[in-house]
Amino acid sequence: MRLRVLGCSGGIGSGEQTTALLLDDDVLIDAGTGVGCLTIEEMVRIDHVFVTHAHLDHVAFIPFLVDTVGSMRIRPITVHALQATLDTLQTHLFNWQLWPDFTKIPNIHDPYLRYEALAQGDTLVIDGRRITALPANHVIPTVGYQLDSGKSSLIFSADTTINDAFWPIANQIENLKYLIIESAFSNHKRDIAIRSKHLCPDMLMDELQKLARPAEIFVTHLKPGEADLTMREIQQSMAQWNLRRLENNQLFEF
Repeated sequence: MRLRVLGCSGGIGSGEQTTALLLDDDVLIDAGTGVGCLTIEEMVRIDHVFVTHAHLDHVAFIPFLVDTVGSMRIRPITVHALQATLDTLQTHLFNWQLWPDFTKIPNIHDPYLRYEALAQGDTLVIDGRRITALPANHVIPTVGYQLDSGKSSLIFSADTTINDAFWPIANQIENLKYLIIESAFSNHKRDIAIRSKHLCPDMLMDELQKLARPAEIFVTHLKPGEADLTMREIQQSMAQWNLRRLENNQLFEF
């Protein structure tokens, strides 16, 4: 399996793109503004979008993706997510007011878009690749994902705060190789992190104490304008884990 980072920022500007990860060439994990970095030829190949949650920075480019390539494909793009997330997309995004309902275009029998609900703990197998929904703790229903090639696994925390349910599952993944976890705010915005159910470096340090397996750890969802400060705080307090900043166009093979 190969994962390409299309976007991993908590905002936009100066080359920053919001969360979108491309698994091989046919599966997206979230569809933030990073999807706009793909060529049309690359977008046509996408069959599945696994959404962590319904916030705009993670779903904003699903409408543009479907609108751009829907007519070029022989089957619909499938969006996999919690039922609550799918309900939000249907009610507030693909509702004929903000955007057309592509589950009915060109017709209900042959649409450009379809939904498939999943629940926390569900595993889907797509061409031998196992994708499992993991618990997350955010202000709306959210899941992270484990991507398992059989040889090794990458886990993505999604947007989350203190999350005791996540770590026992992570610690049971014997082939764990990579962990991508957020720290949206610096320590001086800890109060905002708590209220918005994100992490800051001090909270992230407490969370990583619960990880009992070795893994290469990368930090995502840094807010533009204070990303360097947040990473300095992380590196000063968590040198033992050698945390690195997730970067656009970074590649993971596992």
